[in-house]
Amino acid sequence: MKLIGCVLAIAALAGCKKKQPATDEQQADNVAPPPATRVSQQPLPQLPKLELPDNPKRAQLVALGHVLFFDKRLSGGNDRACYSCHQNEDGTGGHDPLAIGSGDKPMPRHAPTLWNVGYWKNAGYWDGRAPTLEENIKGAWGGPNMNAGKDKLDAKAAEIAKVPGYKQLLTDAFGRADVKADQLASAIAEYMRTLTCTDTAYDKYAAGDKTALGAEQQRGLDVFAGKGQCIVCHAPPFFSTAMGVDGGIYFNVGIGTDGPEDKVDVGRMKVTNKPEDWAAFKPPSLRDVTRSPPYFHNGSVAKLEDAVKLMSSGGIKNKNLNPALADRHLSDGERADLMAFLGALACPGKLEAAKVP
Repeated sequence: MKLIGCVLAIAALAGCKKKQPATDEQQADNVAPPPATRVSQQPLPQLPKLELPDNPKRAQLVALGHVLFFDKRLSGGNDRACYSCHQNEDGTGGHDPLAIGSGDKPMPRHAPTLWNVGYWKNAGYWDGRAPTLEENIKGAWGGPNMNAGKDKLDAKAAEIAKVPGYKQLLTDAFGRADVKADQLASAIAEYMRTLTCTDTAYDKYAAGDKTALGAEQQRGLDVFAGKGQCIVCHAPPFFSTAMGVDGGIYFNVGIGTDGPEDKVDVGRMKVTNKPEDWAAFKPPSLRDVTRSPPYFHNGSVAKLEDAVKLMSSGGIKNKNLNPALADRHLSDGERADLMAFLGALACPGKLEAAKVP
């Protein structure tokens, strides 16, 4: 409810802006309207603290999960670690349009970014089919991503437990070195919950540092929340309307629907069997979006500029296009301001490599 309230509040401010549109001169010179009508000059939502249940062993679990995240021996072919699909140079997202699994096998979807992954609620994967982060991890571990085998995860965990360098890590985390797959997945999940992006230029600006965003970025925020209506799918502070909402929220924006219908990835519909969910996917967070090309669930758009143009023009028409998608008729200047604002969502942190025993 808090997230929806934030969206409505921002939309209300955007509505105020619409009542006093910029003059032709302002539009021509890309001059911002008066402060009273601008979303960027109003109080902005800030990222809430990630609430986690008390766990006296969390630090030990994180230490173990950190190492496991970088260990290729978890995969069936000893050739893929979790990090292989979520590297720093790609903003913790996938480098290739479609993820490359163990044995160099292409996957059906693009690897999403991991920043703030702990905020997802009952909405793992692009289609939300995993109820927990732990189940998401086991799905990738046992499935074609890492290809360890869904019915062989306990055996793989036993292999890892036999590595001398893991003995102390496992004992510290669980009180014993002989462990099951569920325990290793829980450790990886606890590490992944530490992958937070909370100190972007936007976050600093929202917290009161009005020097954190330049004039162009402030105008871009106005476009983002106002005329561009980007907040429908990417509301701050998560920059995904689906993040923090139990079960997620899914949108059909037309990506992947412009081919034969029997070849279309049906997305959320595969989970719910509801026709209204056909080709609908969870909107990703836009945090670090400038560093995480290519874009969308199938990695079909290589450049952020093209992704922005596609979305601001109303997506790709299809039988189930979300009605919120429409051509926003952004000018070149407005689109440039919007791109500048997206740069203010860059995450300054990085995943620190772990020494694998």
